[in-house]
Amino acid sequence: MARPHAAALVEDAVNRKITDVLRGRGWEPSAIAHPGYGSESFVRVLGRILLTRVPMPDDEPDAQAQAASTLRERAEAQVRGWRAFMTAQAADAEAVITVGGREHRTRTDRSGYIDTVIEDHGLQPGWQRLTIAPVGGDPVPADVYIVAADQTFGVVSDIDDTVMITALPRPLIAAWNTFVLHEQARSVVPGMAPMYRDLLADHPGAPIFYLSTGAWNTCGNLTRFLRRHGYPAGPLLLTDWGPTNTGWFRSGQDHKRESLHRLTREFPHIQWVLVGDDGQHDPKIYGDFARDRADVVRAIGIRELTPAEQVLSHGIPVSNEGFAPRVARPAPAVRAPDGYGLLPKLKAILSGAEPLA
Repeated sequence: MARPHAAALVEDAVNRKITDVLRGRGWEPSAIAHPGYGSESFVRVLGRILLTRVPMPDDEPDAQAQAASTLRERAEAQVRGWRAFMTAQAADAEAVITVGGREHRTRTDRSGYIDTVIEDHGLQPGWQRLTIAPVGGDPVPADVYIVAADQTFGVVSDIDDTVMITALPRPLIAAWNTFVLHEQARSVVPGMAPMYRDLLADHPGAPIFYLSTGAWNTCGNLTRFLRRHGYPAGPLLLTDWGPTNTGWFRSGQDHKRESLHRLTREFPHIQWVLVGDDGQHDPKIYGDFARDRADVVRAIGIRELTPAEQVLSHGIPVSNEGFAPRVARPAPAVRAPDGYGLLPKLKAILSGAEPLA
């Protein structure tokens, strides 16, 4: 086995020091659940175990209440995005997942994340609930979407500059949007939520996955944003920022490619509509995927950024004429500046008609 990258070794050493100090001060592990998904034969459970302060017997009542709600505030009511990143993960911690009255044990990774697959779960199609708990700790509910075995349609959507305008990947603006802004300050892309609702209404029970290079720490913010603006509920497929066993930073493009291929393995009978924007690498990633798996891609929809958004994203405007060569043609690909323009073009493809110009 190859030696871990120096970045990972340094991060692990720092985290161990922090964990030892916090445990010495009485902090205990608590769970955060992320939306999961599965089929009638498996369920993928996603979450994280963090260390949180436990109220002491001699604390004042107000202090006890504040300490006891630390985790809830982090997950549900944070005001500034940076607070989600000020966490102490419980690495290699044992966790208990309870599904249908049966307990399943797993361990967190080096960053405290839970990403495990449970088979023979007995859950019915649709949104279902299980629980995640650190060993000896309180359970928290986790929602999972179970896709029916006969489902043949699904949607995968990018988030940044596709459903919300964040002006990624310019570093300073990206940092401001991620670490400072409240989710209410982010702008919604017109027509995208109605478009997704319309597409899914034609295929009852079809799943939608929100695929992003964003960090799992922002899952609560993103979930609230999507819910507030009427987007259909669906699992988020995010990533863990920071050092890995192979380098200083994870590859966002690799994360998207691997997630797409994983979904096709997990749901081999589903054909997908892939939706992204032309501000980052979505046309290339989706085009390459369509070339490799033309049998499972029904259509590609690309939201065109405005010239101003292109400047924020790339530093220079990108002409729309550059779109066609970047997307392979085994699957029909259409473009428009928003959901209102994309919807009729995608529906024309899905109905078997020629795509609108």
